[in-house]
Amino acid sequence: MYYTVEKIGGTSMSAFDAVLDNILLKPSNPYGRVFVVSAYSGMTDALLECKRTGKSGIYKMIAKRDDAWREAIYELEQRMLMINENLFADPMSRLRADKFIRSRISEAVNCINNILETCQYGQFSLRHYLPQVREFLSSIGEAHSAYNTALKLKTLGVNARFVDLSGWSNGAQGSLDEVIQKAFEDIDVETELPIVTGYAYCDEGLMKTYDRGYSEMTFSRIAALTNADQAIIHKEYHLSSADPRVVGPDKVRPMGLTNFDVADQLANLGMEAIHPNAAAGLRKQGIELRVKNTFEPEHGGTLISNNHQPEHNKVEIIAGRNKVFALHMFDQSMVGNVDNVSYDLMEIIAEAKVHLVGKEMNANSMTYFLSGSSENLNEVLYKAEKRYPNASISGKMVALISAIGASINTNAALSLGMQALDKADVTPMAAYSSMRNVNVQFVVEDSDYNSAICALHQKLIAQKEESKEESKPSVKAA
Repeated sequence: MYYTVEKIGGTSMSAFDAVLDNILLKPSNPYGRVFVVSAYSGMTDALLECKRTGKSGIYKMIAKRDDAWREAIYELEQRMLMINENLFADPMSRLRADKFIRSRISEAVNCINNILETCQYGQFSLRHYLPQVREFLSSIGEAHSAYNTALKLKTLGVNARFVDLSGWSNGAQGSLDEVIQKAFEDIDVETELPIVTGYAYCDEGLMKTYDRGYSEMTFSRIAALTNADQAIIHKEYHLSSADPRVVGPDKVRPMGLTNFDVADQLANLGMEAIHPNAAAGLRKQGIELRVKNTFEPEHGGTLISNNHQPEHNKVEIIAGRNKVFALHMFDQSMVGNVDNVSYDLMEIIAEAKVHLVGKEMNANSMTYFLSGSSENLNEVLYKAEKRYPNASISGKMVALISAIGASINTNAALSLGMQALDKADVTPMAAYSSMRNVNVQFVVEDSDYNSAICALHQKLIAQKEESKEESKPSVKAA
């Protein structure tokens, strides 16, 4: 039996009818697969904080001792119950689904109240409990979607099995690998369809170690440990040559075939095909990864493989990230002391829990490109200014745009890219080529993000494909 481990993203889960028709019930034999499901769209943002804006969710409210968390968790429960109402027409199934999530929410509220009450005493600090609070809050969204999916499939005659890795009731302990191996000891994928929570409770702490990439780690380790023939991620869009929302859906095309080097570059920019740590496990096991569009089930999507032999000098995707904070530091005393300064700044960045997207430096200056909440980014700026009062330190929002391919001529891509940006009246603040021949990066004003993406896609991808089509010999009718 050909065996796959598949992950369904949160936006796709919110379009559950399409997931049901196009993925779960698509083959005549639904077995020989394992599904790892994300929380419904927006749920993890509400439980923790908004991934894009940093807006406080329940966790952040608790961390700030903001009593509004109680109202927020009640509102979240109502949203979850509304999803159940839309999903289950059968009153008994709806009752079971509601009972499950009401119980989880009630237990979570009791736990948080107990922790807050304990921390009223001077010997106990809330700060020490926050990592555990973040862990168990993050699990609620995945448990909700996984339980619902398994229950829905059972009503349709599929022998689905809810596999709860959250450790909520059994308190299972061990490493992530040990937790997964124990859960799959008595599962027969030939006769049952496991629906697994994207969150797994383990000794290393998935949230602490991988933050919001935890569901992809669960997915990757299940694929590796159970020797899957292929790993598949279902998303609401194709992995395309550029963001269709920026360039236009009619102007982009699915990538089709690439390798894990390209996937790593995309992950660094936040356009995750898969979390880089998760990709490492698949790459090591030699497991191919396929990224598919939930709404186009017949399309093969994009295959990411170790065995891909890249076409030389082909830019495969224009990817970017806006709202990137450029922290620039200039200090003439840095000459000969760059390593110490770099170490200090990386320590500040790590403490503030912001993501390092890129870095550039010369003899007496360095720039760190960071992403994170405004609050955390301001903390980095403040601490850097305090640590180096005699240095000139500034920060501004920029956009990073990368031309990425498995094997590209970086010098040619850099030259053509600069021409394209100049023609579009976009003036780059910096540009870099990679010795690895995988990507070229341009730093532009944040307001120029869309214009730069469109210009580079047209020049480096669309025009190249047009010229290839024109160079093909025409076939004349006899």
